[in-house]
Amino acid sequence: MPNSNAAHLHRALSCSPACVGLDPVLEKLPEALRGEHWEPARAIEHFCRGVLDAVAPHVRIIKPQSACFERYGSAGWLALEHTVRHARDLGLLVILDAKRGDIGVSAEHYAAAAAGLGAHAITVSPYLGAETIEPYLDAGLVVFVLVRTSNPGGDGVQAPVLGDGRSVAGMVAEMVRDLGASRTRSGTDGSAGVNPVGAVVGATKAREGVALRGLMPDTVFLVPGYGAQGGTLEDVRGLIRPGATGAGDGSVIVNSSRGVLYPGTPDPARWSGGVGAAAARLAGDLRDLFARR
Repeated sequence: MPNSNAAHLHRALSCSPACVGLDPVLEKLPEALRGEHWEPARAIEHFCRGVLDAVAPHVRIIKPQSACFERYGSAGWLALEHTVRHARDLGLLVILDAKRGDIGVSAEHYAAAAAGLGAHAITVSPYLGAETIEPYLDAGLVVFVLVRTSNPGGDGVQAPVLGDGRSVAGMVAEMVRDLGASRTRSGTDGSAGVNPVGAVVGATKAREGVALRGLMPDTVFLVPGYGAQGGTLEDVRGLIRPGATGAGDGSVIVNSSRGVLYPGTPDPARWSGGVGAAAARLAGDLRDLFARR
């Protein structure tokens, strides 16, 4: 069946490759939301709603980190539901950053939960094999598979070279490419030619990312690690799809979380204005990057 969420993703990309990660940390919220009268889950929901309203004029994709909500139990999950619903009401595409990875019916349950939540896409771990990814696709979600992550600790697992000369990340990249090709439809409907399988490739691993792009030329890269984690625009440049003429076919989504959520505005009472300005800078920087290609 057509994957309408994949088509939605590509429409969002045609507007901007910028993505804002929603990683609300209670201790980092504006002071006005940290008083004793604020219950934690309600505080992060209020914060995320303000963030969404501030960034919506500048970006079309947001990525809520499920763990930041789940730690508060049922109240946190409800806050996540409300956040996703508000994002969708604003016309934003939602990537649930949950990094799920389990087999069989367990994966089906995780997939049903994400789809029921209202997410358009989800991040998943490939460690248990391609068949653990397929239930998410069957549920109509776009999946972003962890290939080369931005955290230093990933080096020990993803960088080692196998006996055939491929790195572990390269082996996973080929699996992602082949799974995406098998799920890319032909025809004239709104999802035609759209690949619903993406890859997470960190901006801080740009040198390897160039090689991974060669293995996955038609895969959308979700790129964490930009900005506060050290990734630069030049790092992103090497991850753009060869021959791209603009953001719409560049096949990169560049995520910034801390750099947008906590911009350190001089007037704490006007924190949402600082968030909006940071999102505008992110989108503008990426727009300029494509303009210079």
